[in-house]
Amino acid sequence: MNIPPITIVLDRLRSAHNTGNIFRVAEAIGAREIIACGYTPSPPHPKLVKTAMGTDKMVPCRNFINSFEAVKTLRAEGMKKIMAVETTDNSVCAWEYEYEFPLALVFGNEALGIAEETLSICDGALNLPMFGAKSSINVGNCAAVVLYSVMAFLKKRNTLLFS
Repeated sequence: MNIPPITIVLDRLRSAHNTGNIFRVAEAIGAREIIACGYTPSPPHPKLVKTAMGTDKMVPCRNFINSFEAVKTLRAEGMKKIMAVETTDNSVCAWEYEYEFPLALVFGNEALGIAEETLSICDGALNLPMFGAKSSINVGNCAAVVLYSVMAFLKKRNTLLFS
């Protein structure tokens, strides 16, 4: 199966369990790489290794001092579209977005969100609709929903074929 290039940028995630979960989702959808920024746990990390269940060795990972530098580097490398996954005044529902590739998705710290300077250089923001009283979900769960929304987009365009 030929999956268009997808890069996952993690901005200051605190939990190695969330990061390990995102490695598993990244491997499941065929992501090109994960970029761990700031204090985001990255391989080798004992708790990440446990939750990633081997995918930390399968999905390439780069580290950057912060997400701003990571996004600037991705731009210099020719990344076509870089989208923050963050609820903003102008964010678009991830289920309805017309994705372009190569694509980078930036996920932020659950308490702090994505760094403001990084948000300012992204091409836009995506969100998930919230129907309950809370305004957020776990970042690992969010990553899974958004990344599978990208897969559904590809499937609708007959870019992704399931056997």
